[in-house]
Amino acid sequence: MNRTISKNTEKLKNLWGGFRASRVLLTANNYRIFDYLIRPASAASLSKKLRTDLRATGMLLDALTGLGIIKKQGSKYLNSPLASEFLVSGKPYYQGDIIRHADTMWKNWSALDKAIKTGKPCREARNHESFILGMHNLSVLKAKDVLKKIGLIGAKKALDLGGGPGTYSMEMAKKGIFVTLFDRPETIEIAKKAIEKAKVKGINFIEGNFLEDDIGRGYDLILISQVLHSYSDRENLMLLRKCKKALNKSGRIVIQEFKISKDMTYPPQSALFSVNMLVNTDAGRCYSPEEIKGWLKKIRMKKITEKLVDDSVLIEGLG
Repeated sequence: MNRTISKNTEKLKNLWGGFRASRVLLTANNYRIFDYLIRPASAASLSKKLRTDLRATGMLLDALTGLGIIKKQGSKYLNSPLASEFLVSGKPYYQGDIIRHADTMWKNWSALDKAIKTGKPCREARNHESFILGMHNLSVLKAKDVLKKIGLIGAKKALDLGGGPGTYSMEMAKKGIFVTLFDRPETIEIAKKAIEKAKVKGINFIEGNFLEDDIGRGYDLILISQVLHSYSDRENLMLLRKCKKALNKSGRIVIQEFKISKDMTYPPQSALFSVNMLVNTDAGRCYSPEEIKGWLKKIRMKKITEKLVDDSVLIEGLG
């Protein structure tokens, strides 16, 4: 076999076989295996604690070792530095909740064939708590950098619209800003627990549907972080009009979304995220910076700017 064919078939194999590594990690996380591997443990002791099959447990642990997620020392297993920092419950940058959410997405993505046929979402599974806490797992990694990029000087009153677990609300409140977190009742319930646990004060809560309900008034800053991709063009334009009316005269709207090219193909993770919105929402997808800036122009926002932060783009408009 020539080198080009070998290289291309290897690329294909990595694509179609990638699910295996994902499934091993998802299952290990579901069993909270990494919480038990803070200290070396054998497959036998672990299967006894988890009440799982010994043979199956050993195979799972060996696969995790092969992937570099844990280490094997003789007959015992131990977390790698990566697992210790990100996969052990209670650690500052714990990512287990977003991985639990990925397990829910696994079930929904398995209905992608049907979604392509019908154009309708296929929500076979739902775990709202893991979704919201998973958003915190992701946001805590970059919230400080995002807010630094936005700039909070002059902002005394802010709205965290669709703010989920309140990660951004907490960071703004720590800087003395009076923040209102607006989200659905079941989300606010989770956010209140997270904020109480973090012992952060100065956050107000409004429960409701921001497409239909009053979002308040007099804001210097409205942050809309990773929200618009769940809705249609028409719904987003309507929401942004409502936000503009809720601003002070010199207030700002800042939108954070995954960056994606104008032709909707790059980076590939964003194009794949659009498919995630196909599977899980009625009309959502990734939106390019050009589209988002176009909405802000339609509602007559001024001084529209674009900034990049990691895998996201920040689009800002002045009221």
